[in-house]
Amino acid sequence: MCDLFAISVLGAGGGASGADGFDSLPLIRTIAAAFAVAWVLGLVTQRLGLSPIVGYLLAGVIISPHTPGFVGNVEIAQELAEVGVILLMFGVGLHFHLKDLNAVKWIAIPGAFGQSLVATLLGMLIFWSMGWDLRAGAVLGMAMAVASTVVLIRVLTDNGVLTTPAGHAAVGWLIVEDLFTVVFLVILPVMGGSSDSGGLAEATTANVSFWPTLGWALAKLGVFVAIVFVIGARVVPWILVQVARLRSRELFTLTVLVLSVAVAAGAYYLFGASMALGAFLAGMMVAQSPVSHQAAADALPLRDAFAVLFFVSVGMLFDWHILVDQPGMVLAGLGIVLVAKPIAALIIVLVLGHSMRTALTVAVGLAQIGEFSFILSNVAMGHSLMPSEGPNVIVAAAILSITVNPLLFRLVKPAENWLRSMPRLWNALNARAERRVHADNAETVERLAAGSTEEHGRTAVVVGYGHVGRTVDRLLRQAGLRTVIIDMNMDTVGEVNHAGRLAIFGDAQSAEVLTQAGVRDAKYLLVTMAAHSNPAPVVMQARQLNPDMHILVRTRYLNEKNALAVAGVTGAVFEEAEAAIALGELVLKDLGADSATIDKEITGLRAGIVSGAIR
Repeated sequence: MCDLFAISVLGAGGGASGADGFDSLPLIRTIAAAFAVAWVLGLVTQRLGLSPIVGYLLAGVIISPHTPGFVGNVEIAQELAEVGVILLMFGVGLHFHLKDLNAVKWIAIPGAFGQSLVATLLGMLIFWSMGWDLRAGAVLGMAMAVASTVVLIRVLTDNGVLTTPAGHAAVGWLIVEDLFTVVFLVILPVMGGSSDSGGLAEATTANVSFWPTLGWALAKLGVFVAIVFVIGARVVPWILVQVARLRSRELFTLTVLVLSVAVAAGAYYLFGASMALGAFLAGMMVAQSPVSHQAAADALPLRDAFAVLFFVSVGMLFDWHILVDQPGMVLAGLGIVLVAKPIAALIIVLVLGHSMRTALTVAVGLAQIGEFSFILSNVAMGHSLMPSEGPNVIVAAAILSITVNPLLFRLVKPAENWLRSMPRLWNALNARAERRVHADNAETVERLAAGSTEEHGRTAVVVGYGHVGRTVDRLLRQAGLRTVIIDMNMDTVGEVNHAGRLAIFGDAQSAEVLTQAGVRDAKYLLVTMAAHSNPAPVVMQARQLNPDMHILVRTRYLNEKNALAVAGVTGAVFEEAEAAIALGELVLKDLGADSATIDKEITGLRAGIVSGAIR
């Protein structure tokens, strides 16, 4: 303690001794520089409308040994990055839910597999032709295949499509890519043929064939997973609950960190698997606890801080000279990310029978790489699977693709409009989607057609079957109307049809889907999906099919009122207006106002908001 105090006093002293004290603390110096530069560049990139990840990577480049000026300690930065990897993967496991994948499994699983295969094979072939080992090319191809969760969620949210069917498909696709990456992390030590842990890759390919070694690796992994989920799933939640009862937030946070690091370290040292895989499984294990939400709240801020150091450390590995010395490698990597991946995704989505809108959203949204790519790179370098140029190619491709991705996404809508302006091409591109929807809905369409003329005149078509859609559907049926549901979730459609009611699968913006749902003869159309940030296209399409139908819409923002009026809406509920009115009513009640006063004020408030007199 006295020695530590003496160091602190000497380090705080003036003149040369103070500088020497700071120089003798490379950990503090590196962390301070990394956070400071990352903060500045993170602010700049955020203001420019880019992902802060770009700023963090550039911060690493600035303090790297390959640029003039201050140089951080690369070894220390890499050790801190390992903590970042553990916490990043722990967070992924903590938030991983199979139900999120189940809703879009028929597009996400084959799509992610196909795109990952294309990127991996291209990486193998292109970089093999440049003199790389096939294994190195495969690793780089897989690193190019997996997109950044952070960037994807950001760009989908900014463009208002995160909760749309296309957004769900893109996110589900990325979840499957993440799972493939986790599996790839299992194979990497075997491919490398050497491991400091003496685990999975203890033997080299020179004296032991690949497949027996892989089989042994998977067997050990199976034991590890069994221990985690059979024993850990019972013990860990119990431990967390017991610690939570002590009401000490510090101890609870420490417990979460101990569990994540311990399982990650156990995976590495005892079973030869990667720490990233162990942390992912630890997150899934903690997620089964009744206090998992508090675990996330306590651990994720630490994850975010160490994630910054992780991205900075990746940037520190980047040698900008590769842009001059090996431009072909960088262009090849960018070609895989920005050209091959989107084209592969576009073709796969269309072949699977989905709309061009979904294909464009998925293709452009995944045209970038991020945190998982760096994790793969780090693990691969640890097993001598890639040449030194590998991380440079990945970082260069990441910086450029993350930078241009938001700009590319802004072209999705203009591209869709341009394709729509050519009906023959548009119909050809959507032909499989139309046939798929027609086949899926054939039985429901037959049941609709079998209804009497009176039933057709008492039909209400409800778009969306979430909480609002279910409530509206129940009220309409109680009022004696026949309802037809349109939804993009096949499980939901199957549930409704199985219950003896009528449901159509498809996108309500499609004239074919609306026609199948009986819109031409329906009395009402109710658009209840909050996901439709702009329901005007649905209204416009429906109005063309049935000029006399009543069209009622749920939407979010008042600024959509004019567009909906032009499209032909009969009435609309604006969520932001209703929230303001509800809060106003609560305030008046809390102030003790009588019912007559409240009714008068609320009526005036609603009229003012809808008319635009109150903003």
